[in-house]
Amino acid sequence: MKLDLHIHSTYSDGAYTPQMLIDTAAGVGLNVMAITDHDNVLSYDIAKNYIKEKGLDIEVIPGVEINTIYNNEEIHILGYFMDFENSDFKKMLKEQQQARIKQTKKIVELLNKKANIPVTFDQINNYVAVGGSIGRPHIAKAIVVAGGAQNVMQAYAKYINDDSEVYIQRETVTPHDAVEVIYEAGGIPVVAHPCDIQNPEKLITDLMNYGLRGVEAYHRKHSPAMVEYYSTMAEKYDLILTGGSDFHSPNNNNIIYLGKIFIPDWVYTNLKKEKEHIEIAGM
Repeated sequence: MKLDLHIHSTYSDGAYTPQMLIDTAAGVGLNVMAITDHDNVLSYDIAKNYIKEKGLDIEVIPGVEINTIYNNEEIHILGYFMDFENSDFKKMLKEQQQARIKQTKKIVELLNKKANIPVTFDQINNYVAVGGSIGRPHIAKAIVVAGGAQNVMQAYAKYINDDSEVYIQRETVTPHDAVEVIYEAGGIPVVAHPCDIQNPEKLITDLMNYGLRGVEAYHRKHSPAMVEYYSTMAEKYDLILTGGSDFHSPNNNNIIYLGKIFIPDWVYTNLKKEKEHIEIAGM
């Protein structure tokens, strides 16, 4: 069995449409996948319907990645198997979307006034699928197109960071809120790429009080030693492991990481068992 439980589409900051992701997944022999767009779940039905239309033998499971900020540190929370119609879950996504729009409009205003870069909100919004999550990569791309930077990396270095006079931080939920809402919606909350967190064990043990059930140990940023470290941590606290490529687009060498991260079969088995446990507990 071949898995990839962390993938992004054009409904957030990915370069591929859900249909393109399915075609790519089929090409690399994926059996199970999750499109985990930032603060957005619209890709799920599109992907599911496309799989049915094409008669492909791929299981796509409900997924999301919630962007949160805690103590000025960005923390990402993955969720699997949530009820998308849960009122609190829908409310959280709506608030996250509104916060993204508010942040982007303010940054556009500052780029125009302070940096003299002629970008508009509509231009930026056109880079994301209708109803998708607008974000910093789209702003960076617009800056490059407007001539404000030579490339996306330079746009980030000059304008999209806390030291820039044209950047403002997004208003967002805390990781504790995200974990709790996902769990209460019948989902499995998981800490994404813990290598990006300064003190992951402290945060993980704290989030367990709100329903955290897993740690993303298998990730393209994680060395074998890091995988072992996070696996040991998860075992210590009786948490499941997940993993994925965190694919957004081909890299500079045109390498497509989707489906290329080793993830053991039992990760999927344990994920399904955890979902069953949550369903039983909710009865």
